[in-house]
Amino acid sequence: MKKNKQADKEFKILKQQLGQIKEIVAYTRVSQLWSHEAAVRKKLKVLGQMRGSGIKEIDDIYEGYRELLDDLSERLLQDYNVKNKQDYKLAEIIADNPEGYLNSGIITILMKTHIPKKVAKAFETHFPANPKDEYVLTRTIKRKVYLHLGETNTGKTYHALQRLMESKKGIYLAPLRILALEIYERLNDEGVKCNLLTGEEEIDVEGANHISSTIEKLHIEERYDVAVIDEIQMIGDAQRGAAWTRALLGLQCKELHVCGAKNAEAILVKILEDCLDDIEIKTYVRNVPLEVEEQYFDLQGVMPGDALITFSKKRVLELAKRYKDRGMKTSIIYGDLPPEVRKLQYQDFISKTNQLLVSTDAIGMGVNLPIRRIVFMDIKKFDGDEVRYLTSQEVKQIAGRAGRKGIYEVGYVSASCGRNAFVKERIQCEDEPIREAVIGPSEALLKIEELPLKEKLALWATREEKSNLYGKMDVRDYLIILELVKKYQLSERKQWRLMKLPFDVGNEALCDTFLDFVEEYFIRKETSLTKPSEGERGLNSLETYYQKVNLYYSFSKSFKLDFDEKWVYEERRRISEKINQLLVNIRI
Repeated sequence: MKKNKQADKEFKILKQQLGQIKEIVAYTRVSQLWSHEAAVRKKLKVLGQMRGSGIKEIDDIYEGYRELLDDLSERLLQDYNVKNKQDYKLAEIIADNPEGYLNSGIITILMKTHIPKKVAKAFETHFPANPKDEYVLTRTIKRKVYLHLGETNTGKTYHALQRLMESKKGIYLAPLRILALEIYERLNDEGVKCNLLTGEEEIDVEGANHISSTIEKLHIEERYDVAVIDEIQMIGDAQRGAAWTRALLGLQCKELHVCGAKNAEAILVKILEDCLDDIEIKTYVRNVPLEVEEQYFDLQGVMPGDALITFSKKRVLELAKRYKDRGMKTSIIYGDLPPEVRKLQYQDFISKTNQLLVSTDAIGMGVNLPIRRIVFMDIKKFDGDEVRYLTSQEVKQIAGRAGRKGIYEVGYVSASCGRNAFVKERIQCEDEPIREAVIGPSEALLKIEELPLKEKLALWATREEKSNLYGKMDVRDYLIILELVKKYQLSERKQWRLMKLPFDVGNEALCDTFLDFVEEYFIRKETSLTKPSEGERGLNSLETYYQKVNLYYSFSKSFKLDFDEKWVYEERRRISEKINQLLVNIRI
C-alpha cells in the first residue's frame, strides 16, 4: 500500500512536469536541449516501470513524454543534418533500434547503429567484392601477361623494353622519376618518340605514341598495345603498393610485361589467373656471379668502384666526408636528393670522376651503375615504424647492384663489423613470398554520403577484404592531410584531390606551405599561388625548398591554376646545382 502511494505521488509530479518541460524546451536553443532530452528519457524509463500498475492516465502521460522526446530528437537531428549536410529521418533511425533510442538517445544510435548500417550497405553497393572488378573495361580484354622475374642486374627490364619499342603505342611505368627519365631518354635516343609523365614534370614530344611515366601517374582509362610495369615486388609495399596493384589490374592492353623479383611470382599468378589473363613466366639469373667476401670490411680497405650502403642520410654524409677528407672523391645518394642531383652524382661515378659511392638503399631501384663491390655498413633499417633487420629480398636487391655485366666478371659483397655471415645467409636463403597485393581507396568513397571523408577513409581501412589476395594500404598520411584541411569545410572532391598531392606530411615546413596554398586558393580565391622562397642555404633547407617548389607545381597542376612552369624547371635546376655543390664539397 505504501509502495502504491509512493508511485502515485511520483506519477503526479511527472504529470505536472510534462507541461512545464514542454513550455521550457519550446524556447530553448538547440545547443542546450541535450540535458532536457536526457531528462525526458529518464522520466520515460520511470513511467515505463509504472505501466501496468493500475495508475490512471499512465498511458496518456507516457505517450505525452514520448511525443516530447520525439520533438526534442527531431530538433537535435535537424541540427545535426544542417551541420553535416545530411538528411537523416527520425523514423528510420528509431526503427533501426527502438530500445536504444529510449536508452541512449537519437544521436547516439545514429552514430553507433544507423550510420554504420547504412555505410556498410553503401560499401557493399559501391565497392566490388573483388578489386579486379573495379576495372570493367579491362576485364573485357584478353591480356597476354609476361612475367620477367629474377635477380637484380639480369636484363629483365631490357627484354620487356624491346617489345615496348616494337609496339605502335605503349607505356613504361617506373617506381622513380629518375628511372622514368632514363627510359624516356633511351627510347627517344633509339628513335622511338616518347613522352615523359611524372608528378614533377611533363614533356610532350611531337608525334609520340609512347609514354615513360611514374606508376602513380598512370592514366588508367587509356588503351595501349604494350605496357611494362617495373619493380613489381613493390606491390606489397604498405605505402605505395596500391599503385602497382592498380596498374596490374587496370592496364588496358593486349600485351603486358611485368618485371621484378621472384618472390612476387605466387601472388602475381593467383591475381592474373583470377583475371583470366594468359600468363607466361620468364625467369632470369645472373650471368655475373655474386661472391660474399670472407674477410669483413675495414674502413681503411675501401677501393675504387666500391659502394658503401648505410640507412640514414646522416651516416651517408659522415662516411662521404671521411673519405673526401682523405682525398677520395665520392658520389652520394639518399632518398631526399632531387633526381637532378642523383643524376649528377651517378654520372660522376660512372665516368670515374668519383671513385667511391656512399648511398642508402635508394640505389636498390634505379640506374645500373658500374659497382665492383657492395659493402653493407649496416644491416638494420628504420622502415617508418620500427628499426629492423634487412629482409633477404632487400639484401639481394642491393647486393645485386654489384658486378655489372660487361664491366666486371664477379660482383663482390662485403659488410663491416663481422656482418658478412648475415649478408651471405640472406643472399642464399629463399625470399619470403609476397602474401598480399596492397590496394588503395577508390573515388567510390565519394559516393557514400553518410560520413565525412576522413571517417569513411578510416572505416574503409579497417574493413577486411573478401579476397585473401589483397590487403589495405597504410592511409595515415591521407588522414593527416584530411585533418589539416578539415577547418576549411571543402567539398569531398576537393579534399580528395588535396589528399592525393605527393608531399612529405612529416615535414612541418612542407605542411605549412601546403596550408598556405590552400588558404590562397580556397579562401582568398587567388587564381595562382605565390612562389615559395628559398630561405636558408644549408643542405636540409635546400632540400626542403626543392620539395616546396615541387608542391607548388603539383598543387597548381592538380587544380589547373596558372603557374610559372619555366620558373619551376629553372629553379629546380638551380637549387639542384647548389645541393650538388654542397655534396661535392661535403659542406653539411
